[in-house]
Amino acid sequence: MARKSRNHESSKKRDRRDDEPALSPKAKKELVAIFLTLVAVITFLGFFEAAGPAGGVIDSALGVALGLNRFLFPLGLLVISASLLWPERFQMKASASFGVFLYFVSSGSLLNLLRAPVKDGGVYLDVVGNAGGYVGLLMSYPLTALLGYWGGLLLVVAVLAASLVLTFNVSLHEMAARVVGLRHRAWPWPFGHRGSMLPVEELVTVDDDAPAFAGKSIADGKPEPAGTTLMSSDEDHEDAPVVVKKKARKISIPVDLLEHKNSKPTAGDIHGRMMVIKKTLENFGILVEMGEVSVGPTVTQFTLKPSEGVKLSRITSLSNDLALALAAHPIRIEAPIPGKSLVGIEVPNQSVAIVGLREILESKEFAQRKTGLTVCLGKDVAGKPWTADLGKMPHLLVAGATGSGKTVCLNTIILSLLYQNGPDELKLILVDPKRVELPVYNGIPHLLTQSITEVPKTINALKWSIGEMDRRFDLLSKSGKRDITSYNESADEKMPYLVLIIDELADLMVASASEVEASIIRLAQMARAVGIHLVVATQRPSVDVITGLIKANITSRIAFSVASATDSRTILDTSGAEKLIGRGDMLFLSSELSKPKRIQGCYVGDGDIRRVVDHVVSQLDEPVEYVDGITEKRGLGSTESGFDDANDELLEEARETVVRAGKASASFLQRRLKVGYARAARLLDLLEERGIIGPGDGAKPRQILVSPIHDVDGAHFSSNDDSEE
Repeated sequence: MARKSRNHESSKKRDRRDDEPALSPKAKKELVAIFLTLVAVITFLGFFEAAGPAGGVIDSALGVALGLNRFLFPLGLLVISASLLWPERFQMKASASFGVFLYFVSSGSLLNLLRAPVKDGGVYLDVVGNAGGYVGLLMSYPLTALLGYWGGLLLVVAVLAASLVLTFNVSLHEMAARVVGLRHRAWPWPFGHRGSMLPVEELVTVDDDAPAFAGKSIADGKPEPAGTTLMSSDEDHEDAPVVVKKKARKISIPVDLLEHKNSKPTAGDIHGRMMVIKKTLENFGILVEMGEVSVGPTVTQFTLKPSEGVKLSRITSLSNDLALALAAHPIRIEAPIPGKSLVGIEVPNQSVAIVGLREILESKEFAQRKTGLTVCLGKDVAGKPWTADLGKMPHLLVAGATGSGKTVCLNTIILSLLYQNGPDELKLILVDPKRVELPVYNGIPHLLTQSITEVPKTINALKWSIGEMDRRFDLLSKSGKRDITSYNESADEKMPYLVLIIDELADLMVASASEVEASIIRLAQMARAVGIHLVVATQRPSVDVITGLIKANITSRIAFSVASATDSRTILDTSGAEKLIGRGDMLFLSSELSKPKRIQGCYVGDGDIRRVVDHVVSQLDEPVEYVDGITEKRGLGSTESGFDDANDELLEEARETVVRAGKASASFLQRRLKVGYARAARLLDLLEERGIIGPGDGAKPRQILVSPIHDVDGAHFSSNDDSEE
């Protein structure tokens, strides 16, 4: 009886202990961080004999172990504490931790070899406390015994360099460039290029902290690509050195303008869910072997391998039963996973992580992009950043229900392009029948015209784009080039990319389905070679809006959450979009993918957009002048590009400018007349028709056929002008 009583009492104590609330993992980390911070402070005070006997003991012990590296020990503890307190901002990766360990060992070994060497290649053991400590001795002693002093020294230096690369995730070349940049900022080099002989206050200041893809320069209203210099005009300085003009400025869009969102998803009990999936399938006679688990921003993907003889259709038909067993809805089954002999079951997370645009811009995948038309999409179910090349798509269709994330996706695409291209490299035409989303971009120099909000003007803009496409094909034909890339490589007058973004296609199709569909189809069929791309979005994925011809010519598509499987098949030709959970959850399909890829789209807020637009506009010297005629209906005397041949008020000024300068190019007219690229190119065509300049010959400059001393009547103008001086 006594034994039973004791057992009963012990069981009661265990029950009471089990009922006590356990500390959460976050609370445990905070306690450890507080303890490490306290140790760091005491250690730091011990260096100055201000922490009593305990501080002295810690200082002595660290001196024996680390030598001079002991002064970095408190800093390391503070870094660990910060990573425990704010894991979303300070992440300690395994490679960085290993790099820190290598640093202490290699730097300690280097200090031992430099401060405590002996003639036979060893080290004085009684000096290591004032050198690299016994931690450094772990490497220096065996290396000097095997390789000698100089061989060991070279190997230690190599390991030290490798530790810096692992710790900071920066190449040695980039690290040296940053150090040199800081040195030049503090002490300017008195000798340099010929173009750097201007006074210091007249030179362009480049922000070294800005990302490499962010900066573009603008001079005299005409943007120039980053990394290039501007030459003064021929009539001013015939043999002048290549210099940067005083007005030349560099538009840098810092990535810091975007809000940093680095939240983490909560997947719940992963092991428990694995067992539920396995048991549920076994109840229906399906034996499976569970595989890896990938936790993404929105869903967690459980992989499994069915036993031999099991049809995949049996597994996919059990999605509702799995949703009931897991108490999660909706569940999407990917059978099989492309490239793997596995089936993926995607279960929604308990809490969704927001994927910020800044996170993708700072990713390695975006840094390794090959073109300036790369757009940020988001992260897949494994948490891997995803980008896509708009030049390869070459057009994109975005569709989904109201509030599923279409407009945010369009804003992400626009900002991705702005971060990579200057106004001379990219031009935009934005169409927003809702009138409230895209007009926020009005004022940036990348726009050819203000955001279009009326259906008739949109139809005129589509027709203008077709005329611009034909004009570009004429230029390619004359220069003997096949596409815009090869043309820009050889031509002095660069041809910018043109991206036409339509926020709501349904409104256009209701107003004039035949004209809109014909224009979109013609652009989609032919415009890729000349650098014109379409991004079309709609919230009504029906067959009368997304017609068969539009789908056939726009093969890259993004489907957000829709109401039914029929809508999903209209967009993607397959079901699946009805299983998405909304708020940026998408299925992406392109010609490079065999099946749609599930991605959590990037999020960019209104504040991010406003800060980027305000920053770009603030860098301009004067307001942007838009191209005339894009949204106007073409008359009898108008050309396909939307300009009236006889009523262009800048035609006479353009004639005088090119005749006096003795050269003619669209970029030259852009700088002098403060006009956009399209209008400057049209003015060149008009001057060629009137015999002022010769025809374009590829990369060669146009010939001026009229001399400055000729009378104006010889220029074939109908108006009576004064003769030129």
